Amino acid sequence: MHAPQDCQILARMSHGALLTNHFLIAMPTLEDRNFKRTVTFVCEHSTEGAMGIVINRTTDLRLGEIFDQLQITTNDKSLAEQPVYLGGPVRHNRGFVIHEPLGSWESTLPVTDTVGVSTSRDILAAIAQGRGPDRYLVALGYAGWGAGQLEREMVENSWLSSPASREILFELPLERRWNAAAGLVGVDLTTLSAEAGHA
Repeated sequence: MHAPQDCQILARMSHGALLTNHFLIAMPTLEDRNFKRTVTFVCEHSTEGAMGIVINRTTDLRLGEIFDQLQITTNDKSLAEQPVYLGGPVRHNRGFVIHEPLGSWESTLPVTDTVGVSTSRDILAAIAQGRGPDRYLVALGYAGWGAGQLEREMVENSWLSSPASREILFELPLERRWNAAAGLVGVDLTTLSAEAGHA
């Protein structure tokens, strides 16, 4: 969590909207084990590339273990038992917190006027002490695409996209997120065949 440069790497992408603040929903035909049946929250997308965090997979770690590694203490046992998400295949040793509201943390990439992604230790310390953001998700790693890569994958029908939903992002049980995200644009993934066209 101590690496502000992570957000700086992402922030050097220009702020073209594109699919920023959207969900990428893996199509049933996508077999890549890193993304099969995943929902990815797109934090940044420009002509230079894209970055997102998978929101429906967890690691074996609990938040309390992250606190211990960073020498952060908490007296909230239920907080310490919260799952840590597997944000993607890039930089598994880096922590990312998707949160609302934005707040004023040391290293934050704003996604919208209210939602941001932070990589600095101070937000975790605040969460541990009960004074963090109202809603948050802690992940290790992220998903990244180079210039034009995500666009090509969209053309290849690897992904369905929908506007992001705060309820799905922060509240819905993990096992329901894949179908629910597709449902935002009226798609029932269980009915799509291997030959499904563009949704």
